[in-house]
Amino acid sequence: MAKEYSGSPKHHQLEAKRKRLTWILGVSGLCILFYVLGAWQNTPTTRSDVYTRVGCDNNATTSDSDNAAVNPSTTNLDFSSHHQVELDSSKTVSQFPPCDMSFSEYTPCQDKVRGRKFDRNMLKYRERHCPTKEELLLCLIPAPPKYKTPFKWPKSRDYAWYDNIPHRELSIEKAIQNWIQVEGDRFRFPGGGTMFPRGADAYIDDIGQLIPLDGTIRTAVDTGCGVASFGAYLLKRNVLTMSFAPRDTHEAQVQFALERGVPAMIGIMGSQRLPFPARAFDLAHCSRCLIPWKMYDGLYLTEVDRILRPGGYWVLSGPPIHWKKNWRGWERTQEDLKQEQDAIEDVAKRLCWKKVIEQHDLSVWQKPINHIECIKSKVVFKTPHICKSDDPDTAWYINLEACMTPLPEVSSSDDVAGGAIEKWPERAFTLPPRISNGSIPGITAERFKEDNELWKERVAHYKRIISPLPTGRYRNIMDMNAYLGGFAAAVSKYPVWVMNVVPANSDHNTLGVIYERGLIGTYQDWCEAFSTYPRTYDLIHASGLFSIYQDRCDITYILLEMDRILRPEGTVIFRDTVELLVKVKSITDGMRWKSQIMDHESGPFNPEKILVAVKTYWTGEATQKQR
Repeated sequence: MAKEYSGSPKHHQLEAKRKRLTWILGVSGLCILFYVLGAWQNTPTTRSDVYTRVGCDNNATTSDSDNAAVNPSTTNLDFSSHHQVELDSSKTVSQFPPCDMSFSEYTPCQDKVRGRKFDRNMLKYRERHCPTKEELLLCLIPAPPKYKTPFKWPKSRDYAWYDNIPHRELSIEKAIQNWIQVEGDRFRFPGGGTMFPRGADAYIDDIGQLIPLDGTIRTAVDTGCGVASFGAYLLKRNVLTMSFAPRDTHEAQVQFALERGVPAMIGIMGSQRLPFPARAFDLAHCSRCLIPWKMYDGLYLTEVDRILRPGGYWVLSGPPIHWKKNWRGWERTQEDLKQEQDAIEDVAKRLCWKKVIEQHDLSVWQKPINHIECIKSKVVFKTPHICKSDDPDTAWYINLEACMTPLPEVSSSDDVAGGAIEKWPERAFTLPPRISNGSIPGITAERFKEDNELWKERVAHYKRIISPLPTGRYRNIMDMNAYLGGFAAAVSKYPVWVMNVVPANSDHNTLGVIYERGLIGTYQDWCEAFSTYPRTYDLIHASGLFSIYQDRCDITYILLEMDRILRPEGTVIFRDTVELLVKVKSITDGMRWKSQIMDHESGPFNPEKILVAVKTYWTGEATQKQR
């Protein structure tokens, strides 16, 4: 028997729909009510309740109106509703005291006192020897008492304040060679050098008659650079030079270079590889650089060969070149000078270099574009043998080896080993050969393109929040975790240069890609100090750095190192998770920095945040002898 229903089925369906609709409207209304109540409860009532932007405090003073680091027009940010992170403003901040004035020019890993403990053979005592954990300083390196903001580029190429680097030694020792002159309260750099007393411009013109300075040569390395006038004057020819010199008796030469706004770092040809990848530089230069090229069976020229690109040039001026004319002035015998030049010629030949020309005081050699013919020549020239099981790009505390770095294989004698590259400036955004040939696992052409677009967007955002970025307010910039060099490429249109740093423990060794883009950089382990003087960078960029190092070493020491190399009133941009940035901010608040955590450029719901910090202006007072 069929079951009977009371009432119409249609009536029951309408009743059910009405109940569901009432339930939905009721729940929605409650949600809206609680949201409004929550928003009202969390609305800040005073200025201290929100993060005020750096540089917006009307009571703050700076030495230059351009020093305001952040555009005050952007809305203030409040993270309390987005993240479960306690921002306890009442917590006591540990304040770092200033170091003694004797540390004003302290270079932790090139400390002269510590260096004396090491072997003088192959100048090992002038290589990196970093302090032990017990020797690390927990204080802030002071600026000289009368420190001033450096001149803006391009004036800084020719002038620097005496009070910033109070050393007259080079102006006396190198007076005839026109390295540097003291003029009242400032230094002037006439552009001279040991082998170019007429000036670097005229010297580079002479070189330009011998090799192409038309965009083909973009990256250069200057070994034993002095005050880096060679690199300074190459910049107007769009050649970016990595200049290096040791911290030796020529006091503060690298410090002068960086004060001028010219790329440089402390370094030496010693017992270890230079901290650069293979096939990095289009040009290597030595102007009376005092490197003993003939010693150790040409070991140092073999290292130059490693870092030169296929088809790259080596330019040598000074002893022993043109020795028949200059030997008396060099106070060496003709026999000694001839022997040295013969030894250099022999090593160059065994490296398969071609001598392009020797003209006046210049000699130029060129590395082959591939090793097809060179491998055949090894039947005649047994040494240096070709390295067998070595990663040629690895260069962090790697001892020099008496073998020649092999070039990637090619199918034709006309092919450039590793791949040809475009001229500058197209080179900056063209797919680098190391990516196109798949030599870096996980990094594809699409990834490269996406990274370029990402950094164009990010730099546009930086320009909005740090308005002086494109104006020349920041000249020397460091990217502490450069990856593919996207940040440096995106700011290359501004009057800046970027030291691209690839952490030595990175999953991907991308520094070779950076050089293929026509940019420069170095390897570095950020658990140690960087090879530079204090107060040498205007802006430091650290994207994802502390995610890498938070479990490797105490990030307090990394932040103190950043403070050491940052100029007074310099700016730092951090990108990381909000939890890490809160920790970073709690430390930098005790370092005389003003800082502000900001949302990601894509909005408040991105877990990555931005911390912008400005180092305040302060100086030391004591007069003790510097280290």
